[in-house]
Amino acid sequence: MRVSVLYASPEWWWQDVEAVLQDFLKTGGDPNTSAALTINGQPGDFYPCSKPETTKMIVEYGKTYMIRMVNAAMNIFMFWAIAGHEVTIVGTDGAYTKPLKSNYVVISPGQTIDLLFTADQPVDQYYIAAKPYNSQPFISFDNTTTTAIIEYKGNNRSYLPPRFPYLPKVNDTVASANFTGSLRSLASRAHPIDVPKKITRNFLFTLSINTLPCPNRACLGPRGLRFAASVNNISFESTTISILEAYYGKINGVYGNDFPRLPPLFFNFTSRNISRSLETPLNASEVVVLEYGDTVELVFQGTNMVAGIDHPMHLHGHSFYVVGWGFGNFNRSRDRLKFNLEDPPLQQTIAVPKNGWTAIRFKADNPGVWLMHCHLERHIIWGMEMTFITKNGNGVGESMLPPPPDMPRCT
Repeated sequence: MRVSVLYASPEWWWQDVEAVLQDFLKTGGDPNTSAALTINGQPGDFYPCSKPETTKMIVEYGKTYMIRMVNAAMNIFMFWAIAGHEVTIVGTDGAYTKPLKSNYVVISPGQTIDLLFTADQPVDQYYIAAKPYNSQPFISFDNTTTTAIIEYKGNNRSYLPPRFPYLPKVNDTVASANFTGSLRSLASRAHPIDVPKKITRNFLFTLSINTLPCPNRACLGPRGLRFAASVNNISFESTTISILEAYYGKINGVYGNDFPRLPPLFFNFTSRNISRSLETPLNASEVVVLEYGDTVELVFQGTNMVAGIDHPMHLHGHSFYVVGWGFGNFNRSRDRLKFNLEDPPLQQTIAVPKNGWTAIRFKADNPGVWLMHCHLERHIIWGMEMTFITKNGNGVGESMLPPPPDMPRCT
């Protein structure tokens, strides 16, 4: 078996990426739309400037290949497929999954997926193609298609265009959610799993797009406001020094430890008409402190505040089991009965569907200060993030390591 790594699909701009960042920080709106998507650095045949450099994989008939895929885009989910070839997903975020056969893949920003395909089609050329998935029609995005080529060794039809794969429609939320919701852990004797069953800490976190008063005349947001984003109506406010340094050094006044376990106000989170009076979040630097060994159940609830959209949520320092998901508002008494506690996938990034919810469970067994955030770059910059602090345990290897003696100080 051969292994290849595909970065599908970093975005490419005509301008410096740092300039893109600074511009949308200043305006309070969305970042400029990228000029191209790429696979391993090349946009592919459908862009006017890059056809000769299109990424190409040479394969031999009858052999099986593994592709390790990374979505390195800043703000785009991707649909991905190989023309004429069914793929088998065997891993995600570094953990094995039950083999899942599919003719397409959806991958979130920051997520990794391992898949197999067998070169068992007629000797020819076949496109690998990737295009965006976007559930929110009111935001701008790079609605183009990037390609690479799989070419069978011995092919003598290179003068003909490669075959093109089926890809779901750009706004096909059902295709996205069904793929993600079909992943399962191996959960075998050789590869056991350990889903927390007795929960010591329960959380419900709402994920919202918000608005804030514009601090300057350059803002391009709605009604003279700038965009913000929040978890449980708290938009993360950057601290003057790192929370990790403040926690380890016992420096007071840098952050608070009162991040809410539940949203401060319950309403119909996924309603089409949400009062504008609810749009303004609180700016704060609050954390959740976990005891070593705590078993956590956390439900992410998407909201339709300002504009509903999918959120790829990522937790540093821990992998988590995705035990349930659905559309609409989470109903604890009803939806928990349907949780999958037998073979849920072990992941580090999970897409919370537009106007839906996703439930995860994990054990707090990695002492330290860990960021949890949306992996859409504009959302984390707008404040859709929070921090867990896992306290030290009492056993060997259960304490946070000290900083190295030569670690440079932040300035």
